[in-house]
Amino acid sequence: MECIKANAVLLGNRVVVLDVKEGHDLYFRGGFYGRFFTVPKPKLPDVEKELEISLFDAMYLLEQGCLNLTNERGEPIRPSEFFSIASKLYDNFYDAYTVYKDLRNRGYVVKSGMKFGSTFAVYQFGPGIDHSIFLVEVLKYGDKLDPIQIIRAGRLSHSVRKRFILAYRDPATNRIQYFSFKWLM
Repeated sequence: MECIKANAVLLGNRVVVLDVKEGHDLYFRGGFYGRFFTVPKPKLPDVEKELEISLFDAMYLLEQGCLNLTNERGEPIRPSEFFSIASKLYDNFYDAYTVYKDLRNRGYVVKSGMKFGSTFAVYQFGPGIDHSIFLVEVLKYGDKLDPIQIIRAGRLSHSVRKRFILAYRDPATNRIQYFSFKWLM
């Protein structure tokens, strides 16, 4: 994906692209970053709304040099400063962001998986173009797996026809490990 430059402002715990054209370009030309206010999955590129981008989208775009982020007073926020802010707003931000970044770098479109009970929903092409192909739950390294949680996640992912993947960041190597489950019927 090409780097679409955008300006955003951190409003409380939300990152918003206020310029409608910049938001439109970032979403449709830049890689389906964020979501438009009141438009969950736009199918046509005629949306004229502000764009809210996730903490993960914002961190990634900042690191790529594609986003200029300011606070409400118009003061610039550096990537390291934003990382600290996001880490306070989102539990396990570092590990989840590392997985997000790995998936984005592999060419996937990564969105929130909250409605599926997972950390991320991952698309090959993008929302409104295709359905997400798998769900990713990011775990903290060393967390114990609860069998009931795995069964719940497996049943949900199976019912929505998506693969369920567990991911964690190995703190010794910083590598991401992925584990997929195959459900037998």
